[in-house]
Amino acid sequence: MSELAKKRPNYAEPTPPSKTKLADRFLNVIERAGNKLPDPITLFVIMSAIILIASYLLSLLGVSATNPSSGETIEVVNLLNREGIIQILTSMVSNFTSFPPFGLVLVIMLGVGLAETTGLIQTVMKRTVLSAPKKLILPVIVFTGVLGNIAADAAFIVFPPIAALIFMSVGRSPIVGLIATYAAIAGGYSANLILNSLDVLLAGITEQAAKVVDPNYVGNPTMNYYFLIISTFVLVAVTTWVTVKFVEPRFGKYTGVVQKLDQVTANEKRGLRFAGITLIIYFAVILIMVIPRNGWLRDLETGSVINSPFMSSIVPIMLFFFLLPALAYGIGSKTVKNDKDVAEKLFKSIADLAPFIVLAFVAAQMIAYFSWSNIGPILAIKGAELLQAMNFTGLPMIIGFIIICSFINLLIASASAKWALLSTIFVPMFMYLGYSPALTQMAYRIGDSITNPITPMLAYFAILLAFARKHDKSIGIGTLISALLPYSIFFAITWILLFAIWYLCGLPLGPGDPIFLK
Repeated sequence: MSELAKKRPNYAEPTPPSKTKLADRFLNVIERAGNKLPDPITLFVIMSAIILIASYLLSLLGVSATNPSSGETIEVVNLLNREGIIQILTSMVSNFTSFPPFGLVLVIMLGVGLAETTGLIQTVMKRTVLSAPKKLILPVIVFTGVLGNIAADAAFIVFPPIAALIFMSVGRSPIVGLIATYAAIAGGYSANLILNSLDVLLAGITEQAAKVVDPNYVGNPTMNYYFLIISTFVLVAVTTWVTVKFVEPRFGKYTGVVQKLDQVTANEKRGLRFAGITLIIYFAVILIMVIPRNGWLRDLETGSVINSPFMSSIVPIMLFFFLLPALAYGIGSKTVKNDKDVAEKLFKSIADLAPFIVLAFVAAQMIAYFSWSNIGPILAIKGAELLQAMNFTGLPMIIGFIIICSFINLLIASASAKWALLSTIFVPMFMYLGYSPALTQMAYRIGDSITNPITPMLAYFAILLAFARKHDKSIGIGTLISALLPYSIFFAITWILLFAIWYLCGLPLGPGDPIFLK
């Protein structure tokens, strides 16, 4: 159990006290060090200042790198000259308003917040928890989180708070529910049962890089599909095991508020019927616009569902997925009597986001400065050059590539931005060595996902902190990092072992996509 957890009133030390293991001592050091850092808002301000100073010093030293795709020289941009200061001042508002999670969080939380304040989420939880074996709650939540990237980044907003409420309803730490779900979603970008827009995006980048060697190469979004399917079940098992073995014991027994799960009342049952009927009608409308070849939400030219207005509209679709059933439930259960009730509940759901809004403002500035400075792409290219200079071959070379990608992910969160840089180096290089582009892409995706849970450059890390502080105002970055680190460590071990077995057995990564070029 963590030392800081012992001091919290909502957590009790295990009895009798268990001997502190080496892993716990290591995580305790990380937690203490992390929590000694300033408030996250102050920390983002300090990091912004460091980036600005680094941009000045590195530009003064003439640090640069050559973009392998265009041959263009990328130089560090000084943000502390006249042009830089003007850019900082004139872009401050747009940095905030265009911060990717900002609008997404506000829009999604309108629906989720109404579903919570009307009582819909709580009633659904009661029905679920009362009818399901408690031992299956965690695996089901983790499985849902892994599949969550079907909804793109909206999963980071929707699933963790609901998981926290479910955990709290069964007397388990809501923060553990938040952390486990966040780790599952963040790691799940390289594991799924259903193809999504990221598969299409990465395959397109891979195809362009592969054409350097083979002009006729066609990248298929299913090129990693077999590996993604197996990874889904592996990731669910690993995430569940890490949560039970490492994360939950660190917080000790939860002794805070437990929402007693009474039997569902007659009004609540009527509300659920209203919500269910509304949801069925809503799904029917969406399916009518998606299933037909000429459906309104399909791509007009290709008829594609993955690259289509449907995927581009996933945020408002998720909004109405929660908003409409919540309204129907409120009317049926009589928790909503008029439009004023609805407005009041919507106001409350947004008011609860005030800490996140302040945090998002400073985080948006820091991420913008880092992007403008070009420090991230230069470090990525230098890392790729380092791997080339090591002269590894075979499986060790590919594992080295995975590790390099995992470290680069700590600096550049965007999967497509990193792959646009790295694919132009490694896809042709590995093709010349006899490896298929599908293998290179899969190795990249593993490295990219391993450190997703712990990178502060992933904008949703700030959201996780805001959600956690709703349950424990004293929680710090160190507590979150120390709790998420075991996931990254065991994701790395498990995924690399799985990849090695796959490689040594020569199994195809997807339909028609072998490991080695024919």
